[in-house]
Amino acid sequence: MSRKWSDLSRAQRTAVVTAGIVQLALAAWAWTDLAHRPAERVRGRKSCWAAVIAVDFAGPIAYWRWGRSAR
Repeated sequence: MSRKWSDLSRAQRTAVVTAGIVQLALAAWAWTDLAHRPAERVRGRKSCWAAVIAVDFAGPIAYWRWGRSAR
């Protein structure tokens, strides 16, 4: 069932906007880290991780969990 923005309550709208802000903040944080991290300290290609980060909440979380290397 598809709902319109106008069908949502004020609390639901606030939750959607807050989730969007958190998602964008996580992605921006991950992209910034990726841009400043040397390629040898990233597991895999940086271009692939840049694309993965764009995927919902899972992308930035995956980058922080598996994309960074301590070496």
